[in-house]
Amino acid sequence: MELERHVDSLREQLALAAEAGGEEARALAQRLTAPLDSAVRLMLLEVLTVAAAEITRELAPGSVELRLRGRDPEFVVVAPSTEDCAGEGSGTSEAWTTSGPLSGSAGSGEGGVSRVNLRLPDQLKSRVEQAAGRQGVSINTWLVRAAAAAAQRGETGVRREHNAPRGGQGYTGWGN
Repeated sequence: MELERHVDSLREQLALAAEAGGEEARALAQRLTAPLDSAVRLMLLEVLTVAAAEITRELAPGSVELRLRGRDPEFVVVAPSTEDCAGEGSGTSEAWTTSGPLSGSAGSGEGGVSRVNLRLPDQLKSRVEQAAGRQGVSINTWLVRAAAAAAQRGETGVRREHNAPRGGQGYTGWGN
């Protein structure tokens, strides 16, 4: 993704707005354009990073990374490994950019897939169906993503003590 055209567009908009202020405003806009170039690029990178993080939360267990190639950012979609989706497998994953795959062999059929018979209350099943429909994926895909994201949070997140109350504070240790 080329940031230059976006920075140029902002520069043109600033010059256009300065036209209304007369010669003095136009001169000020020209002086401010060069120092703002770096700040605008940095702000655009921050926005793209936040967007990639939000998309990653929705793609779990897959992810979206923002990588820099020179001065230009590039989105890289990293598909979940078969291990993430099935619980065991080859552990391969595939990264995609706008130009195609980077590595791995996701979708090659390697690795095992286990069948689980899951019983859900009717109300929860309806909510899962609606959530999957909103994302345009099957119920199975939605459940696999939700389970993988929950498992990942459990591995990296803070674990709650079994006896700690939900919503309150829990304390463990010895007291005198």
